Amino acid sequence: MAEYPQAFETIVQTLRRLPGVGRKSAIRYAFGIIGMSEEEVDEFACNLTEARKSLHSCVRCGNICEGDLCPVCLDDNRDGETLCVVEDVRALLALEKADGFNGRYHVLGGTISPLDGRGPEDVNLASLPGRIKNEGVKEVIIATNPTVDGESTALYIARMLKNTGVKVTRIGYGIPAGGDLDYADELTLTRAIDGRKEI
Repeated sequence: MAEYPQAFETIVQTLRRLPGVGRKSAIRYAFGIIGMSEEEVDEFACNLTEARKSLHSCVRCGNICEGDLCPVCLDDNRDGETLCVVEDVRALLALEKADGFNGRYHVLGGTISPLDGRGPEDVNLASLPGRIKNEGVKEVIIATNPTVDGESTALYIARMLKNTGVKVTRIGYGIPAGGDLDYADELTLTRAIDGRKEI
């Protein structure tokens, strides 16, 4: 069986470092790269390098940005009394895309996971109490994922903020729009019932 040249294999292994890119996808992308002209490859690499140098975390919320503050933190029309705590920037962008939240965010940059050796000091939690106090936050919405780590992180935050006087809520979970009840798992159905509201 013929093997790929080492230089090609290096491209494949490099691309596999990206989340969600398996070997087959990496091979397909690698063929795309070697099909480019030298100028195109140089531009491609230069764009990645420059973008990586320009992007960093917002000093206030942890979102990605090019300046000190991200566009959300710079927007004076946002509701400063409501703060939504999310695991990562992808969650923030998903909420922004849904266009149903007009408050501010606090990006944790991960979850607390004792099994993986991540404690509260390994995520962006230290600045949260200060933000609540200094920014006049009245409600904190915890929007971590419904995973074991997401749930334990949510409980930790709720306990941490218990005596601050701020209202702490958790996003609801349930049946997706257009979904059928008979396809939903037991946990989703239980959360849908528990998270019901009056209409």
